[in-house]
Amino acid sequence: MFYRASLQAAAALASLSLLAGCGLLPGGDSDVDQKLAVGTTSEPSTLDPAAAWDNSWELMRNVFQTLVSFPTGSTAPEPDAADNCRFTDMTSTAYRCELREGLKFSNGDKLDAEAVKYSIDRIRSIAVKGGPIGMLGSLDRVETKGDDIVIFHLTKPDATFPFVLATPAMSLVAPSAYSKDKIRTDGKVTGSGPYLLDAYKQGDRSELVKNPDYKGFAKRKNDAVTIRYFKNSSSLVPALKKGDIDATYRGLSAEEVVALEDNNDKESDLQIVESVGADIRFLVFNPDDPAAGNPAVRRAIAQLVDRDALVAKVYQGTAEPLYSMVPKGIAAHTTSFFDTFGNPSVPKAKKILTDAGITKPVPMTFWFTTDRYGSSTAPEFAELKRQLEASGLFRITLKSRPWKTFQEGFNKGEYPVFGRGWFPDFPDPDNFIAPFVGKESVTGRPYIKDEITKQLLPQSRKESNRGAVSQEFERAQEILVDDVRMLPLWQGKLYVAAGEDIGGGERALDPQTVMQMWELYRKASW
Repeated sequence: MFYRASLQAAAALASLSLLAGCGLLPGGDSDVDQKLAVGTTSEPSTLDPAAAWDNSWELMRNVFQTLVSFPTGSTAPEPDAADNCRFTDMTSTAYRCELREGLKFSNGDKLDAEAVKYSIDRIRSIAVKGGPIGMLGSLDRVETKGDDIVIFHLTKPDATFPFVLATPAMSLVAPSAYSKDKIRTDGKVTGSGPYLLDAYKQGDRSELVKNPDYKGFAKRKNDAVTIRYFKNSSSLVPALKKGDIDATYRGLSAEEVVALEDNNDKESDLQIVESVGADIRFLVFNPDDPAAGNPAVRRAIAQLVDRDALVAKVYQGTAEPLYSMVPKGIAAHTTSFFDTFGNPSVPKAKKILTDAGITKPVPMTFWFTTDRYGSSTAPEFAELKRQLEASGLFRITLKSRPWKTFQEGFNKGEYPVFGRGWFPDFPDPDNFIAPFVGKESVTGRPYIKDEITKQLLPQSRKESNRGAVSQEFERAQEILVDDVRMLPLWQGKLYVAAGEDIGGGERALDPQTVMQMWELYRKASW
């Protein structure tokens, strides 16, 4: 039978299992095999944190440490490699961390203040385009005092800086194993996280084993985890049903989620845990392209896209329409695109184009990735093509690439229009605005908007009470609507599917929606 559980009703999993007579109790029995396998369609694009601003974080969170982190249930960063951290001034321009005692990397090197400074400085010295350097815009310099004190001096007040340090992009690496001026590419990891990367085979798997020297917040409930990488969910779900893997994360199609929830398959004993997601999907328009660079073309597309139909046909209730780059559940969320464009309208879109002197159907190419956001991505773009062409105003060609080459392409400005997803670095509206504007926009093209970068963001970052920044971010969303450089489409929910004997799924996703493998365990039998 299938069970459904939400984060708000996690305890129901255990009671449902008992009612079904499956005889399972929480882990802790030393006789139970605590070596687990987790399947995903989200393979890391890099193993080096200095290049990672994508779903590579899912692996990095488990094999590296950061100074502060987001344990499940936390709303603000908490110490990890650090013993304590705090701003030392009233202006939020100096952030001081004191390290835990006795930290060391997996190669035996000491994890001290100089290693922390080295790890952060190399992100800026390597400066990978589209990489995490874009998160360090407020950092001036890193100072060390002795072996265990690190002070981050900022160029301006930035109350979000601790949130940045909590992202896996700021993972701490051993200086002796990582060059200061180039990315590591040997397929190995030298970190200090909860697990060691025992083996890695690109396109196939990562083998994680407990790190015996780990000192941090994670309480590991298993002994080892194999992460298996699947090209699509058509192979992922059968592997789960056969018991080849114990759990899945990222990659389930809408149809598969619905089938699990509706108990369509009576022969398997599986469960599905749902959590509210802050992940979003949106279109990006290249300002250098003749068609996509025309504001009238972008506004016409915004006027035509039917999010309700898209979500209903492709995602079947596993997502909801999104009318802002800041999703529901995050402070300052608005419905600014709906407020501006209202319901889809062909006549209104046609008028936008004709007023701009465009009277013939506009040919455009839309790009998407084949292996990052799940197997529903191709049907999603087919539905967008159908909607736009049904208006008679556009002729759409669809093209796709695997994530690694897709990412290289948009960073080079090769695509007129492309689809992107965004999984939050941290749960704050800043993280749904700041990464997309400025010279180092994660869209691959500079997006210079001085009112946002020079006024609204600096003003909001002076406020340590993050619930009090709505006005600034509401205005920022108005600016994004005016430009339509990005068009939000939908906001997703997150699902962990697992065997009936697997516990911890309701705690496995942290506030950054990154999988914490240490929360999963195999339940003991009676």
